[in-house]
Amino acid sequence: MDKSSKYNHPGKNVFFERLQKALLEPAFTKKLHDVILAFYNSYEKVALKNGYKHKDFTWIFIDYLEQVLSYIKDPFEFEPFHKQIRLPYDYFQFGIDFLKPLVHMEESTLSGLNHFEEIKNYVLHKENVILFANHQIEADPMAITIMLMERAPKFAKDIIYVAGERVLTDPLSVPFSMGCNLLCIYSKRYIDNPPEQKAHKQLHNTKTMQLMSELLKEGGHCIYVAPSGGRDRKAVDGTITPTPFDPQSIEMFYLMAKKAKTPTHFFPLALSTYTILPPPEAVQTELGEERVTEGGAIHLAFGPEIDMDNFSKEKITDKHLRRKARADYIYDLVVKDYKSFC
Repeated sequence: MDKSSKYNHPGKNVFFERLQKALLEPAFTKKLHDVILAFYNSYEKVALKNGYKHKDFTWIFIDYLEQVLSYIKDPFEFEPFHKQIRLPYDYFQFGIDFLKPLVHMEESTLSGLNHFEEIKNYVLHKENVILFANHQIEADPMAITIMLMERAPKFAKDIIYVAGERVLTDPLSVPFSMGCNLLCIYSKRYIDNPPEQKAHKQLHNTKTMQLMSELLKEGGHCIYVAPSGGRDRKAVDGTITPTPFDPQSIEMFYLMAKKAKTPTHFFPLALSTYTILPPPEAVQTELGEERVTEGGAIHLAFGPEIDMDNFSKEKITDKHLRRKARADYIYDLVVKDYKSFC
């Protein structure tokens, strides 16, 4: 992406002028204006502190605003399996360029490298890997990419993320989502809202599952999924702990992998990205949530391969109790690595 040819390194006043002009667009609301303005002000503060200059990042926000306006005028519809868009606009690179000024790279960490090498080797030999991970910010795919690009650029680019409705329909999220490989699914939290769309959403989910089954049969894929179904949030005391995992979600991926017959391996992944783009304190159903960055480090920890059958020393015969025990076991693996970041 040639940053200089498009905007010739604009100053922040150019961004403010474009944002004000955007209010003339019929569907661009005052609320969207205020959310983007607050986002820019917090972004500017962090980026300058991290050693960037206005000419380094103002173009990013102008691009971002243009993409938001483009989506409002002509909403992009994600296929059940969305492949990252690199041309004519490189959304993949845009997401990385946008996030980097917020990241304290010197404080960021990548651990469990021996397990990561196992994962890469499995994928290289056309076997599959499913990462059961916690999830903290909308930009987690970009954060993971930033941490893995230098070590394994192709692997980082090819990861497939299971994505929920919000990042596919919120105008402020869509530009980043377009640069990722996504298996798009409606979570249980939103499938009944609104009620008249429930049947459509269920059909969409069925198509997504069929496509994921085909990918697993094909082999050579790494899929990231957050079995919690949402982002981690602060507790009342201000601490952040990964949200518990849903046993049904884990069971679904396990059964699909077995049905595909191509070898599929399961690994835990703990990540910490919260301060880079904290979610609202409470879960929101309305789109257009506030976005205020504090900047911060990225921490990733890959854990050892999970034995999905022999995870417990106890023999648990009840299938519901066994599913819950498996989910709790995997969750505890993620929490254990997550605590190493604190």
